[in-house]
Amino acid sequence: MLTLEQGRFLVRLARQAIATALETGQVLSPPADLPDPLREQRGVFVTLRQKVAGEKMLRGCIGIALPIKPLVEATIEAALNAAFRDPRFPPLTRDEFPHVTVEVSVLTPPQLLQVSDPREYPAHIRIGRDGLLVEADWQRGLLLPQVAVEHGFDAVTFLEQTCLKAGLPKDAWRKGGIKVFTFQAQVFEETEPEGEVVEMMGEG
Repeated sequence: MLTLEQGRFLVRLARQAIATALETGQVLSPPADLPDPLREQRGVFVTLRQKVAGEKMLRGCIGIALPIKPLVEATIEAALNAAFRDPRFPPLTRDEFPHVTVEVSVLTPPQLLQVSDPREYPAHIRIGRDGLLVEADWQRGLLLPQVAVEHGFDAVTFLEQTCLKAGLPKDAWRKGGIKVFTFQAQVFEETEPEGEVVEMMGEG
């Protein structure tokens, strides 16, 4: 588990990485002197949100699902991808950036759900704790734990939406032949652009 101060550091690092790219076109180098938890290999997602008519709307969300890079490096990469390479949105502009909030989700390693019958999957998923990763051959879809909470999904709907994210039929999970993983996340977010950073969700 990260401390709140370490979470704040990652959110500010993500914001600084985007600012540096907008100002200079360069990729930010992480500080060398960091506590061990920030140098461990962890999966991480960066989510950007923008207020539209008083509501926080998604403006970009990309990450690295598996623990293959040091957390600080993965956070910088995810921040830049969320800002400039999310195919659902045009690249973030300098004018938009001051109005965007940054959220960082640090993931636990995905754990494969072992079931004898696919109909058992929903019983193994806890809304508010688990995120989902679905794999079928080369197709993969991931939804963070907070997505289910924000949209009021039950476990079945969460499975269906993750299958759709993978480009699969929504009932693909019922038919077998796919892998379903759960993971948890520590989620840190700005309450307003460049504002206070709070922890909105823990790992467990």
